[in-house]
Amino acid sequence: MSHTPEVPARYTVVLKPRLTDAEGRPDHGNPLRSVPVAATGAVGESGYPRYEGEGMQADIDPRTHTVEAVTIDGEELPYGWVAEVADER
Repeated sequence: MSHTPEVPARYTVVLKPRLTDAEGRPDHGNPLRSVPVAATGAVGESGYPRYEGEGMQADIDPRTHTVEAVTIDGEELPYGWVAEVADER
């Protein structure tokens, strides 16, 4: 029997530039923007629940809390940017 995770009502998604450290490893740096998003009840193109807020649309995996797809004002993120769910502990 598989367990379907509960879909959270909201998340905060942070946008970060993808930088590298002195050794060339990815270091996403500080957030440039933080966006609260709420569940729409729809499923996005990625197959994950869709969230929206402040011009952002994000498909987020409720098991891993990973942003699987994202647009801002209908546009993809600039090359090298990443979107992550904020750690809200």
